[in-house]
Amino acid sequence: MQQRRTIVLTAVVVLAGALGGWLWWSRGGLFEAGRNRLQVTLSGNVEAHQSVLSFTQVQAPIVELPFDEGARVPRDRVLARVDDRLYRRQITIDRAGERVAAAQVAVAQSSLRAARSTVGSDRFDLEEKRRDAARAQQLVRTAATSVQARDLARTAERQSAAALERDRALMRVAGNNVALARAGVAAAAARLALDEVTLGYTTLRAPFAGVIAVRQAEIGELAGPGVAVVTLDDLDHVWLRAYLNEVDIGKVRLGEAVDVTTDSYPGKTYRGRVSFISPQAEFTPKTVETNAERVTLVYRIRIDIANPTHELLPGMPADAHIELMPAGR
Repeated sequence: MQQRRTIVLTAVVVLAGALGGWLWWSRGGLFEAGRNRLQVTLSGNVEAHQSVLSFTQVQAPIVELPFDEGARVPRDRVLARVDDRLYRRQITIDRAGERVAAAQVAVAQSSLRAARSTVGSDRFDLEEKRRDAARAQQLVRTAATSVQARDLARTAERQSAAALERDRALMRVAGNNVALARAGVAAAAARLALDEVTLGYTTLRAPFAGVIAVRQAEIGELAGPGVAVVTLDDLDHVWLRAYLNEVDIGKVRLGEAVDVTTDSYPGKTYRGRVSFISPQAEFTPKTVETNAERVTLVYRIRIDIANPTHELLPGMPADAHIELMPAGR
């Protein structure tokens, strides 16, 4: 009987020692991180960059809509086109105007050259008239000519000087006409460039690779600024909008890896990361569903998700499984 008590007591001591050792071991460095790493599951809906595309600066009937809803389109692919005949006609007119402006420059330059020649001739004539007047003055002193002849020579000198000033003014006008004609060429080129840009607006291209979510227009409809044509979703960059309880906000870090699952693809896990944590708390939205008890204040977070196969679609319910780090770390 005594031996049996000794065996039982020994077993209890050994068991207590083993239990104590396990507790000490579990509190040690090996499981120090693990015992504090709890997980929270947040539910939300997948969202994506969405652009409602329309024609700008032009108004004309739609003549081409090559894609239906659900079609995947690469970047810069033509999504729609309107009737561009009026805009092409305007470009033809602009090019003709540019040629006319260039011709006006040539005419103005020719007039400037003629004015310069006239001014040069006037200088030679004035020099000759000045010499004639000087000779006439000398001859009057020696009584070799009459005073009237001297006065006529002086008058001719003054007329030549006046003609030179007049032609110099005309030369300046001709120079201004050249500058004005060149400005006309620049204006015509600017009009042409503007209308070429406007012609580019007659074609609607995909600003990024995506999926046609909605096609709001049909062929023959009048398109114009602000009239939606297609809605394009960027499925390469999707995210999950979720709300984190206030008590857990200090245990989630920006850039932290997140596992995301959906009911649509059971058993499949998508990799994500926390890309945004709102700095302000807000009341729990009515549409939010969480696996934890609802609280009054929550923080909105955004989880970017890799979606190379485009399996995740906007509006799809999804769950994010986040490991909570110790607060303050």
